[in-house]
Amino acid sequence: NPEFAFLPPCYTTVGNENSPDESIHLAAAMQFSGFRSVVGSMWSVDDEVAQEVVSAFYGNLVDGSGRLDCTRAAMALHKAVKKLRRNDVPLEQQIVFVHIGV
Repeated sequence: NPEFAFLPPCYTTVGNENSPDESIHLAAAMQFSGFRSVVGSMWSVDDEVAQEVVSAFYGNLVDGSGRLDCTRAAMALHKAVKKLRRNDVPLEQQIVFVHIGV
């Protein structure tokens, strides 16, 4: 079973504007298809910011044995965003990513 997906491209947690009452977006579809944990973005993100978040995120997702642990995804994202704050990244780029699931 798939455990985790990170979707850094822009707007992966936003639905279609032609169907505003629908809550299905790419990240939700990934979760509905079996992924326990998904991280996506709510709007456009700068490439350098995305790279910094992904790098910090995966560094924090690894457990003590060196394995990826999807139950650490929320905390890994939190720590990656905290790192952005220390680097004076604009607020709208700090809060672009969202975690869904475990």
